Amino acid sequence: MSPKTPPPALDDISKRIVELLQEDGRRPYAEIAREVGLSEAAARQRVQRLTESGLIQIVAVTDPLQLGFHRMSMIGIRVSGDPRAIAEELTAIPELAYVVVTLGTFDILVEAVCEDDDHLLDLIATRIRTIPGIIQTESLLYAGLYKDLYNWGTR
Repeated sequence: MSPKTPPPALDDISKRIVELLQEDGRRPYAEIAREVGLSEAAARQRVQRLTESGLIQIVAVTDPLQLGFHRMSMIGIRVSGDPRAIAEELTAIPELAYVVVTLGTFDILVEAVCEDDDHLLDLIATRIRTIPGIIQTESLLYAGLYKDLYNWGTR
């Protein structure tokens, strides 16, 4: 993801704003301002700069199970050649919520969010394994989702 503008310097105030928004992305600017000691306008401008730079996104996080996606899986992929081009191609598949190149046992890890086992099987058999350069996949089916948070802060 290439930022449109250079990322802003993350001073302590900006870090705290990020943490507050990770706790509640709908937190009012007035409340953020009170928490960090800025005016409401200054807090709004900081959030706008953080968003425009690409450093943060404010999105709704959903519960896939409640939306009818009952089969989730982490899929390890081994490839021949450079995995980066294949990873780029995988990003076009809507069922893949997470695509990363790794330096371990697998060349690429993807997280699939599917309606059921048939959907997952079709995804792997006809849309992932058919990509040239993919030589092996291994699916790790989720048996339970215990923690799925995005509030890890700025450390």
